[in-house]
Amino acid sequence: MRGCYSTAIMARSTGKTKQRSSRSSSGTRSSSRNGHKPLKNKELQDKRHASIFQDPNDHATQQQLRAYEEGLKQFQQQKFSRAKQALERVLEGPNKELADRARTHLRICDQRVSRAPEPSAKSAEDHYNQGIAMMNLGRWDEARVHLDRARKSAPKADHIVYAMAALDCLTGEAESSMQNLKIAIQLRAENRYRARNDEDFAFLQEDPRFTELLYPEREGTSG
Repeated sequence: MRGCYSTAIMARSTGKTKQRSSRSSSGTRSSSRNGHKPLKNKELQDKRHASIFQDPNDHATQQQLRAYEEGLKQFQQQKFSRAKQALERVLEGPNKELADRARTHLRICDQRVSRAPEPSAKSAEDHYNQGIAMMNLGRWDEARVHLDRARKSAPKADHIVYAMAALDCLTGEAESSMQNLKIAIQLRAENRYRARNDEDFAFLQEDPRFTELLYPEREGTSG
């Protein structure tokens, strides 16, 4: 009897132990499931990252990625010139998808940089310098705006009047060019010799009035 009783007790205790162990193991399994969810998400992110960048451990790709991130940062801050410099480095890297993304941002940078406002001109010299810069770029209308403003501020500045004469000649306005060149020479005689070798007045080379203005000694000799 004692043996049977002790056997029954042992069976009950063994059953309780199994229940506890099963609960413990099930709790462990559930907690392990909860603990592994972030790891699975991270693995998915890593796979996506690897699919985009092919070999995330490649040194050249990493450099390309850093350049892209720098360019994107400058782009978001609307520092388009700096963003353009960084994004151009991305094009030199091996990853084609990064390069395509960089090209998209580069097109926007080019548009924003070309639309960047010119520094505001205040003095006659400021307008004169900007007018000459626009002439060198072939932007005649903008050049005229600045030179007109410069002349209004300094009407007796011979170099400004001379520049207006050159601009008139470049845009085919012979009468206005001759008139302004005559005034520039009256203000400063040296402008006569300057105009003789100035290619901006090539349009007037065959005009006898231009010859008379620049070579008055010939008229005296012929008379």
